[in-house]
Amino acid sequence: MSDHDPISPVVSDSASTSAVPELVPLLQRDDDTDSETGLNPRSGDPSSSHGTFPKGYPPKSPKMEKHMTRHATTGTEDGGADPTKPGGLSLDSNLEEALHFEHSLTFWEACKLYPSAIGWSAFVSLGVIMLAFDPQLLGNLYAMPRFKLDFGYLYNGEYIISAAWQTALSMGNPVGQVVGALAAGYPMERYGRKSTFGACVILTAALIFIQFFARSLEVLLVGELLGGLVLGCYGVIAPAYSSEVCPLAIRGILTSYINLCFVIGQLLANSVCAGTSKLEDHWAYSIPFALQWVWCAVILGGFAWVPESPWWLVRHGKIKEAEHVLRRLASEKVNIGQTLAVIVETDRLEQELEMGSTYWDCFKGINLRRTEISVGVYCTQVLSGIYLINYGTNFFNLAGLPTDQAFNMGIGFLAVGFLGTVSSWPLIVRYGRRTIYNSGLALLVILQLIIGILDCIPGRPSNVVWAQSSIMLVWNFFYDISIGPVCFVIISEASATRVRSKSIAVATAAQGALGCAMTAAIPYMINPDQANMQGKLGFFFGGLAGICLIWAYFRVPETKGRTFEELDILFERKVPTRMFGDYVIDHGAVRGQNPEDL
Repeated sequence: MSDHDPISPVVSDSASTSAVPELVPLLQRDDDTDSETGLNPRSGDPSSSHGTFPKGYPPKSPKMEKHMTRHATTGTEDGGADPTKPGGLSLDSNLEEALHFEHSLTFWEACKLYPSAIGWSAFVSLGVIMLAFDPQLLGNLYAMPRFKLDFGYLYNGEYIISAAWQTALSMGNPVGQVVGALAAGYPMERYGRKSTFGACVILTAALIFIQFFARSLEVLLVGELLGGLVLGCYGVIAPAYSSEVCPLAIRGILTSYINLCFVIGQLLANSVCAGTSKLEDHWAYSIPFALQWVWCAVILGGFAWVPESPWWLVRHGKIKEAEHVLRRLASEKVNIGQTLAVIVETDRLEQELEMGSTYWDCFKGINLRRTEISVGVYCTQVLSGIYLINYGTNFFNLAGLPTDQAFNMGIGFLAVGFLGTVSSWPLIVRYGRRTIYNSGLALLVILQLIIGILDCIPGRPSNVVWAQSSIMLVWNFFYDISIGPVCFVIISEASATRVRSKSIAVATAAQGALGCAMTAAIPYMINPDQANMQGKLGFFFGGLAGICLIWAYFRVPETKGRTFEELDILFERKVPTRMFGDYVIDHGAVRGQNPEDL
């Protein structure tokens, strides 16, 4: 490698040529080609994949101008391939073919070509089921007669769990999202997604013992806090892993599947508690705690075969392992060499754009905008009222429904959410993330306000309670068809690949911090011995969701149909939010074209 080349190699010098047989014809050699890896660390100037942009707007950054004008293969500034040097060709045509393949691939074609990627993405997302099961379980226990008898106190002739203890116990999950999510970023980047995932599952299995054998609120609180710290990691691992093992055509579905795992976890908690709530001994609440071990056993049983993220492997110079993983994730019909070349090129681009991989880098330069988007869409889930789901059964019970009907309503509530998430998939394939997100959020605002208005009817007749409950079902359907699943798509696409795990961790931590506030506030807002707001919570969450809608309209861009490299370019060029979807990137542009002519 030339001494004057400012870019450091993406791959290690120790990698053997046999590790990348597919890449050798793609990355044509020149004088600077690494003799052992077959890779030219400067090859593949992304000007070919950045293409042409509307002239004069937005202005190009100095880093992007340097990136677009510099000839990567020969080191010349005029941008033309030097025909006198061997290997004057480089990644242009091959990257163009790979990117064309990504864009032209349909959803069903991708499903046929990448069945293993789909399966392993879904497998790693199972951890999210545990993440959702635990807080939903607690919300149901507060309405369970035996649990209230063993852990509560007598109030107006009936046993209840005090708002203070509800708040303390329910803090475990959101606190875990804050601390656990931030802690997950480091091992995910250093040891990999797979190793971090396995360690979390083992710790979860061990900490369930505390919850299972707890016979006092104090011991249960310890179990919830420690368990929550580990559970918070799953919310970071799943979207990062899913977005890195699947092609563009199915990326939206697999990342939105994470929301379905949340719904499944919540639905299972409601169903199990509905079945055990009539038991007259401690098994009424011990059985739900014990069922968490089932998921740990399932995950650990298949963990040995989980492939590592190829993006993580490339960033750590493990090209041979990355190629092996890509072959496992795709069918034999897929050109693995082209896929690997795109990953290498995208990582090299982010290095040239000086995108680091620390938490601080999430807030530097253009990454600040990308982190804001991830944090904003995730926090909107909380501000729109999703934390009411954790208290759904108790909320319906306190609103006037009998205990049995409250449990049934809670199950129906989440069954509708399951249907909503599945229904979102054809929308995600056909329509843009921005369109679905903003339209759904607008409907949620309207429905919350209607719930609040109904609560103002004098006397609150029984049919009003049923009407509010029914509207909550409708609300949950539109939540799970819009901002619920699309949030996970956006946070996976908005973040740069080099800081993806940490960017998602920051967003998860921010959402968890807001969750702590809601967890502290909701029991006081709904408990009969406190504010007893009942349906008037619709005004509170409707107002917050309205503010989020205004923010989303001006800040959430359209990321559908964009590769990670294209998203890097769009953000680096500071493309306005509402121009993302229509912005033209010509991948056939001539290498090294003068940036003034682009």
